Formats: sequence, structure tokens, C-alpha cells
Amino acid sequence: MFQPDYADRRVAEAGPNRLYGMGAYVDARFTRWVQIEGEGRWLRFNEYKGINEDSYMIGPRVPVFTFHGLTPYGKFLFGFGSGSFLDGHAETLAYGGGLDYRLTRRLKIRVVDFEYQQWRVNPTLWPYGGSAGISYTIF
Repeated sequence: MFQPDYADRRVAEAGPNRLYGMGAYVDARFTRWVQIEGEGRWLRFNEYKGINEDSYMIGPRVPVFTFHGLTPYGKFLFGFGSGSFLDGHAETLAYGGGLDYRLTRRLKIRVVDFEYQQWRVNPTLWPYGGSAGISYTIF
């Protein structure tokens, strides 16, 4: 779920509406403190007058600690976003964090993940939102 922050774009009254959608993420862990996360998000449900948002980002992920299978983390991602209200795409930054819970050696639940994004367009958009999910460790 994301608050898209259309800020006087094509449909000014779309600002308070929420977008829902699906996403996918990949975490690559090199060491305890060196991790990278890549994600894609496609917000296509609850569109208002055909307005939607997609984003594709990658960046460092820092786990804070692990306690009884719970791992809070912070992340800083960069990439690009696109939407039906844009011509092309926008450079996008995301500041966020969340909480993962390890069920088994290979299965984790992303209890919550929150992002505050900055879309570099004129005027700047500041969408924010949260997500939850499940992950499977391959390697």
C-alpha cells in the first residue's frame, strides 16, 4: 500500500487515494554488514482515473541485530520510478526499513517494510508506504 503523492499532477484530487499492488525483492548477503537489496514494485490496484506507479530500485541494506529470529533493518535504495502521469521515468531515492522474521533456515516473513521515496520530478513527489511478504533463501 502506498500513498502516491501526485501533488497537482494530472489529477490533483488523486493525492489522498492509496495505491495497492505487488512487488518482488532480492537480498544479496556478502557479509553480516554488507548486503544489497533490489526491488520492483507495481502499484496497479485502486487506480484513480488511470493513475498508477511503478518503481525499480537497488541499494545497501543494513541489518541492525538479530533477536529470536527477528531482524530489524534499514535501507537506502536508488533507481527509477514511472507512472501513467509521467512522460518517461523519474530518478527515485528511497529511505526505509523494516522487520524480517526467520521461520526456518530458508523461509523468512517480511513482517513490515516501510519506504519514504523521493521522485526527482518537478515538483518533487514524496510517495510513502508499506509492504509485507515472504522470502525463500536459494543459496
